[in-house]
Amino acid sequence: MDILPLWAWVLFYALVFVMLIADLKMFGKKGEHEVSIKEALKMTGVWIGVSLIFCAGIYLFYPVDASAGADILSVRHEKAMEFLAGYLIEKSLSMDNLFVFLMLFSFFGVERKYQHEVLFWGIFGALVLRSIFIFAGAAMVMRFEWVLGLFGLFLLYTGAKMFTHDDEQQSDPSQNIIVRLFKKFFPVTDQMHDDKFFIREQIKVKSGKMATATKATPLFIALLVIETTDVAFAVDSIPAVFSVSRDPFIVLTSNIFAILGLRALYFALAAVAKYFTYLKYGLGIILIFVGVKMLLAMNEYINMGAAWLGYDLHMPHIEIPTVWSLAFIFGVLLLSMLLSYAVTKKARK
Repeated sequence: MDILPLWAWVLFYALVFVMLIADLKMFGKKGEHEVSIKEALKMTGVWIGVSLIFCAGIYLFYPVDASAGADILSVRHEKAMEFLAGYLIEKSLSMDNLFVFLMLFSFFGVERKYQHEVLFWGIFGALVLRSIFIFAGAAMVMRFEWVLGLFGLFLLYTGAKMFTHDDEQQSDPSQNIIVRLFKKFFPVTDQMHDDKFFIREQIKVKSGKMATATKATPLFIALLVIETTDVAFAVDSIPAVFSVSRDPFIVLTSNIFAILGLRALYFALAAVAKYFTYLKYGLGIILIFVGVKMLLAMNEYINMGAAWLGYDLHMPHIEIPTVWSLAFIFGVLLLSMLLSYAVTKKARK
């Protein structure tokens, strides 16, 4: 596993902090601004541009130990391709989040002008949680390489599940286990209070006197559900990125850059979400592909497992080049979106 100097990590997180502040400022005044499609498309373009600049930075400046005989340009090119592939995997899988966000905001009655506030803090929480997950996953892979085989099997399962999942069967978000636990220990009001997550209200205590109590609003409950939903999505997407790179810096940066632009992408695609009816099948194919890619590289452990069961498998080691993976993922994503748009538009005529 590649070990990067501390300055690279510090520089990356400093850049993330600056971009978060810029994103918050560029989306207008808190609670008073409804993000337009034009504004969201502009910000989406900015996020993609920043991500590509960072990728160029990896190609130009990624630290390589030349004393070990490594070809510096070759290593940097491979790292840049790994970043792009990881970014595209995470970006494509995060689109599935957008449809869940639409459903959640509709369920909790969150007005469009307050949605960007929820998404900002939701993404901030996702950055923290995913950093923890990726560092833990990288440490696990470094110590127990065979775990990648389990990741591959899990991705095959989740990819196949995309083809059988019924979008009409939606669970009640208010019955989320984290929400139920929260409500047991913290009072929640039934009314929205603009962009506020918490309010102070007068309540009557047992003595009959009035006292001031802090209550959470439905806006905070929506945020809580979004955070817990992202954890579920991370279980799919993080192992998928490990299929193209085992470098924790590449896995982390590609993952975080993809979700940093998720808030802008949500407002850009929310108005045309109805055209992406076949997107989930494309995502299912991508998950199955990265699962197979991961398993093909784990032939040694598969052969050992087969031998333990009494079978002489002799499965060869097959490494799918990162550039091929990048082309396949981009092609499947593009075709599924174009097919969705064409079929849906034809049905509406």
